[in-house]
Amino acid sequence: MQTTTVAAERTVARTPHEVFALFGTSRGAGWVFGARCDEVRTGAPVSLRLPLGEQGRHDVDVLGRLCRVVPAAVIDIEHTQPWRGRLTLRFTPAGPRGTRVQARAHVPAEGVEWLLHRRGIPLPEPPDDGAIRLGVIATSSGPGAVYSLSAELMAELAVDEINADGGIAGHPVRLLPADDATDAEQAAAEAERMVRLGCRAVFVNSTSASFDAVRRVLAGRGVLVVHTVLNEGGGVSPTAIRFGERPHAQLEALVAPTMATTGARRWFLVGEGYVWSYGAHAAAQRAIARAGGEVAGEALSPLGTSDFSATIDAVRRSGADLVLSTLVGADEVAFERQSEAAGLRESTRTVSLALEESTLAHIGPRAGNGLRTALGYFQDNPVAGNAELVGRYRAAFGTWAPAITALSETVYEAIHQYARVLHRDPDGSAAGHGQALMRSRDRAGGDVVGARDLLRPQLYVAEGRPSGLQVVGEAAPTR
Repeated sequence: MQTTTVAAERTVARTPHEVFALFGTSRGAGWVFGARCDEVRTGAPVSLRLPLGEQGRHDVDVLGRLCRVVPAAVIDIEHTQPWRGRLTLRFTPAGPRGTRVQARAHVPAEGVEWLLHRRGIPLPEPPDDGAIRLGVIATSSGPGAVYSLSAELMAELAVDEINADGGIAGHPVRLLPADDATDAEQAAAEAERMVRLGCRAVFVNSTSASFDAVRRVLAGRGVLVVHTVLNEGGGVSPTAIRFGERPHAQLEALVAPTMATTGARRWFLVGEGYVWSYGAHAAAQRAIARAGGEVAGEALSPLGTSDFSATIDAVRRSGADLVLSTLVGADEVAFERQSEAAGLRESTRTVSLALEESTLAHIGPRAGNGLRTALGYFQDNPVAGNAELVGRYRAAFGTWAPAITALSETVYEAIHQYARVLHRDPDGSAAGHGQALMRSRDRAGGDVVGARDLLRPQLYVAEGRPSGLQVVGEAAPTR
């Protein structure tokens, strides 16, 4: 595969051993490309920012795992966001008390295309090869990238499996991925590109704001839109359907049991200022009232907030002893880490609706310990067929590929289920295919990977532990 090398460097007024010891810490972040890493060891999650343009205009946030560590000398990072690749950091002496930190990224063709597209250059159009084209709008950059780490990989795995089984009605399938950058306007622009390229369906593995933008752009244009991650519901039509968990079901599994085990009853709601948190918090008000609790306060922040000190102060002043978070991605990471650092965990217990394995890994074992969530899939949950799925995923993408999560496994399921519908009715309309997908739950044979009920998924309750999210219970079926 043809690659391009991109390099950047900084000089730090400390020795290589001192700089290495500070790598990923809050004190060292400004020196080593904004790196955040709780422990410099092989397998640890890491995020950092590469300065690839003037005045930060084209900086790139890289999310991955450390795959090789040579103390005070070399760190290798294997990453999937914003493209799949490897990054090497080298620490070399620069004078008697300085260190030159060099970052060298080997960027594959898709990474070069991403960088050019970020700067406004149109992507090349694939040749017309007779394939059935499916679009996937995921989040490779921006605050949502944390929760989307394995989404594109899972979409790719589904398409590869479909093609290995003969394609759809004798035609191969081509996946056209796109990054919405956690921005609804960007999602709309990518949807326009996908309909121009002839995609029959577009799977939106991103925020409710992006789904709504895509749904509006593609209304009446004969393209099926499928929202594949947890959402607040609403906004559906025969050509726009929504899969994934709903907050009312998650809250039924979390609110009353958390109050019963802790003896606490005063809740503070923390979320984002857009439709997902609005819907989730309305459901929370009802669930908390039914459980005999009360809402002591609420704070909504813009998507992309990094400083939650005012929110944490508001939680303290409210006297709340329970916190419900509907934050997503990097916002959730920042809030939970800052809550733990500020000592808020000493007086409150937190549940989070959008907490999955990738987000927890970036929150870290200390700040993530004890957080609770309820989702339809966890990588370590013994759902029928899951061990085989994880094995195929690791064989395809390697040891350091990010975890399969509830926010990526659903896109895999949705593509497979859509392929079966299209195989039965290759000439049908987008509306007909959407209605067939909505009926597929009636044929579901239990919670089995590849044929799961995506409209009313079985929920499992999990708790953050030092080793990751551990399933601690199974929620009652939703009504």
